Amino acid sequence: MAKKSDNKIRVRYAPSPTGHLHIGNARTAIFNYLFARSHKGTFVIRIEDTDTKRNVKGGTKSQLENLKWLGVDWDEGPDVGGDYGPYRQSERKEIYQKYIDELLEKGLAYKSYLTEEQLQAMREDQEAHGQMPHYEYEFEGMSDEEKAIKIKEAEDAGVQPVVRFHVPVGKNYEWDDIVKGQVSIGSDTIGGDWVIQKRDGMPTYNFAVVIDDHLMEISHVLRGDDHVANTPKQLMIYDALGWEAPKFGHMTLIINTETGKKLSKRDESILQFIEQYRELGYLPEAMFNFITLLGWSPVGEDELFTRKQFIKIFDEHRLSKSPAKFDQKKLEWVNNQYVKHADVSEITDLALANLIEAKRVAENPSTDEIQWVRHLTELYMPQMSYTQQIVDLADVFFNQPEHLTDDEQKELADDDAKTAIEDLKGKLEALPRFTAAQIMDAIQSVRADTGVKGRKLYMPARIAATRTMHGPAIAETIELFGKEQALANIDKTLNEMK
Repeated sequence: MAKKSDNKIRVRYAPSPTGHLHIGNARTAIFNYLFARSHKGTFVIRIEDTDTKRNVKGGTKSQLENLKWLGVDWDEGPDVGGDYGPYRQSERKEIYQKYIDELLEKGLAYKSYLTEEQLQAMREDQEAHGQMPHYEYEFEGMSDEEKAIKIKEAEDAGVQPVVRFHVPVGKNYEWDDIVKGQVSIGSDTIGGDWVIQKRDGMPTYNFAVVIDDHLMEISHVLRGDDHVANTPKQLMIYDALGWEAPKFGHMTLIINTETGKKLSKRDESILQFIEQYRELGYLPEAMFNFITLLGWSPVGEDELFTRKQFIKIFDEHRLSKSPAKFDQKKLEWVNNQYVKHADVSEITDLALANLIEAKRVAENPSTDEIQWVRHLTELYMPQMSYTQQIVDLADVFFNQPEHLTDDEQKELADDDAKTAIEDLKGKLEALPRFTAAQIMDAIQSVRADTGVKGRKLYMPARIAATRTMHGPAIAETIELFGKEQALANIDKTLNEMK
């Protein structure tokens, strides 16, 4: 194994392939990434896939692909290798077994033969007596001979044992948390001797993570607040094996601003997964920016930063102790800032994909169609919080309303409206090139000819040519309709005004 230099910072993000990349997981990865990069340390990806029953197909791929999309890269991992591998727990079974055997030999762990049915009955009895469910030592009060008989009976019956760790009695486990400060949890709150190896031979999370973090020389562990309760169990293993524990930091919970409750995968009022935001046309830089500010704050009032700026200014001591508020409207605002300043080609590609998905554009668009979508995208970029919105924003180009609304009809009720529209029709028909510049010249010419100006000119012109009173720049909008459609709209409007 490679020898790292003293005080070298090594951190890891260790996802389980039990689902796709969630907002909370993405934040954990980003904070570890920024911590490593800001201290010129090493960022490691490790796949914790020992819970084989819950692993989902494509889970690992989703985690890694979406992290890369966010702009996160790593120095070691299952896809890039490194000196501390393997980087998948499922490939480290022999490594774990060595340390399980060591704890068994020292008498710090033992094989437990209670069946799932017996454990369930124990829990139900405890609940019936108003007790918190906990494991009770199955060999309590037995002599070595009685214990041996009990074990043989279980083995003869084919019971596959688990391995449990002996929890020390009356011991406090304390650590100086990077985020929370001093934390102390007593061993009596753990729930009794806990499983370190399952019946199928795979280690449990709280055991494997200690072995991996020690052997991979992880110096700091930054993770979510929900892991606080796991820390005492892990500290027990560090103590039992005579190892020094890393520095822990438990990041605050993320709560839904609307409900005030913890962001949960079961909360359907808010999008939870990075993949969903990608499909809606959010930008990776915006997502990185927004997620980084969930539970961490920079000095000053600025809210928009590049990834390089975040690396430069990141300070783990500014991680918040208060719950982070996930505000969907704030995310939309952040993304809109990025959309407005993005390259038109990038936004066009995303908008085109959204329009194809909505069947507004052919699956294999022609060059002219792509160019038309580019102009459409440019028109709506300032308004879009994410590119999927173009489907609704530009609906008038794909679904012409049969009738004008009452408000639109009121705008056309003025005596000057028909005069202005008829004059505009003639001027648009005469245009040699149907461009936004020439269309605007035609509208200005109507003003000079008729004396109609301001809202009394622009609103009837917009309604007549586009069949709606709302929309972006009038001349550019009319250009996108094209000469034939714009004139057809005007004719239809004039017929309704008779």
